[in-house]
Amino acid sequence: MPIEDAEITLRDAMTMPGMADMVGQARAERIGPGLYRAEVNLEMSGTWRVSLDLKRPSGSTLHAEGALTTGATGLHLAGAGPESTSEPTAGDAISHYTCPMHPSVHESQPGKCPICGMDLVAVTKEDAASGAVRIDSARRQRIGIRSAPVERARFERIVRAVGRVAYDETGLVDVSLKTRGWVRDLRANALGAAVRKGEPLFSVYSPELYAAQAEYLQALRSTQASAEEGSQRGDGLLRAARTRLKLWNVSEAEIDALGRRGTPLEALPILAPATGYVIEKNVVEGGTIEAGMRLFRIAPLDRVWIDAQLYEADLKVAAVGQTAVVSLPSLPGKTLEAKVAYVYPSLDADTRTGRVRLVLANPDLELRPDMYADIELHIDRGEQTLVPVSAVIYAGEHRIVFLDRGDGRLVPREIRIGLGNGQYFEVVSGLEPGEQVVVSGNFLVAAESRLASALEQW
Repeated sequence: MPIEDAEITLRDAMTMPGMADMVGQARAERIGPGLYRAEVNLEMSGTWRVSLDLKRPSGSTLHAEGALTTGATGLHLAGAGPESTSEPTAGDAISHYTCPMHPSVHESQPGKCPICGMDLVAVTKEDAASGAVRIDSARRQRIGIRSAPVERARFERIVRAVGRVAYDETGLVDVSLKTRGWVRDLRANALGAAVRKGEPLFSVYSPELYAAQAEYLQALRSTQASAEEGSQRGDGLLRAARTRLKLWNVSEAEIDALGRRGTPLEALPILAPATGYVIEKNVVEGGTIEAGMRLFRIAPLDRVWIDAQLYEADLKVAAVGQTAVVSLPSLPGKTLEAKVAYVYPSLDADTRTGRVRLVLANPDLELRPDMYADIELHIDRGEQTLVPVSAVIYAGEHRIVFLDRGDGRLVPREIRIGLGNGQYFEVVSGLEPGEQVVVSGNFLVAAESRLASALEQW
């Protein structure tokens, strides 16, 4: 309802560097129900600090402050808040008096600001101890203070890493012999050669293998002769000779072919045990090979690994089964989806990074070992209490936010945070969903507050 018979005083002030403050004052006259008019002569154009003091016949007062800009419409006032008396109520514990425009001013008694002439306002001991600060709405607008709620929402984080394509180590196959010999008819004669399972890699002449073939054929003839006589005396020798050939890695098909042929091969073909590509070759035509020597290493490329390098801080949140999106500079515009198959237990001492293994199908053989890859690891943390990143102030080992109490009072609070994703931090403790925190201008708020003294008490 309109306020009648009020005494209203308007004060204006402007501070210019190197000049005395320009101040003015006027009493407002009632011109209608709830309407008052005051006239002031402003000495220059610009933005003037304005304060209004209203006193009702009952003795209660209202005080508002704001800014008036010449050439602009409207007076932007700081919210006066609820009605209050001009003196502190009983039980108020006043620490000191300060100027809303110049918080560095500390006086023990009410009065005028020595800098701008505004009325000093009381600061309670509670506000002084906690580092709380009161900022009117006009100053909030000028400083750019905004607040946002603490939320309870799904938290996802994307960890970006680099990596390289590698062979699937579970598919690597080595070729070696259990006897000494000499290489003949070398077919897989270069690194990178494509081979198929069951195809000949080379032939080997080995006296031991030749003797084993001859022994098998002799046992076979003996067994066949005994069978014609109705005897089974040669069966045991035949089984032993066949087993010996298999122990030399001669396949069942080759043994059967030997029996049909009836003569031993001087150079026995050695077949590829898997389909893939030769990535290691230690033989040449006519060269000598020793028992147990690695002759070839064959790697399939229909499935590959990607070893991603993660920093220590990111490594702790990586887990088997997480989804990753892979892109490669050599395949522009194409992305591939992979799963985390393994998190390595150690770090690289030089780079201080850890490895995460991704597994990718490679049916078209587009991915080749040692290609560089960019990885986005998607980490889903489920429902979490979240605070905007811009709300958090780092003060040494402390993490501080300013709570917006809604009456111009901003109160610092220490919190504990978890992971961040660039927009939000997980709240470990110190905040509840729905609380309002300052997200813009909080560093200026911190500068005006008694944050340092509050941190000492914490």
